[in-house]
Amino acid sequence: MFAVIKTGGKQYRVQVGDVIYVEKMNAEVDSTVNFDVLLCGEGDQVTVGTPVVEGAKVEGKVLAQGKGDKIVVFKFKAKKGYRRTNGHRQPFTKVEITNISK
Repeated sequence: MFAVIKTGGKQYRVQVGDVIYVEKMNAEVDSTVNFDVLLCGEGDQVTVGTPVVEGAKVEGKVLAQGKGDKIVVFKFKAKKGYRRTNGHRQPFTKVEITNISK
């Protein structure tokens, strides 16, 4: 069985046992989070929600909170002596999918 969930403005296709990295969620490590299901399917049977599938939910366990690798942002204008360096580390939540119910 698989499902398509939406969180943090992105959609993810998940199955039980998958580990996904999503945008930072306000949840403690080892807590359980629930996601709305946009689409769920098993074999050739697919159910599409409008916008979500009623009664379906995906449960996940928060494994970690962290930050991604540093991205260097460098601004430069030729012949003007303008140089700016900035860095960014995107926060994420690591979630393991534990249950999909229809």
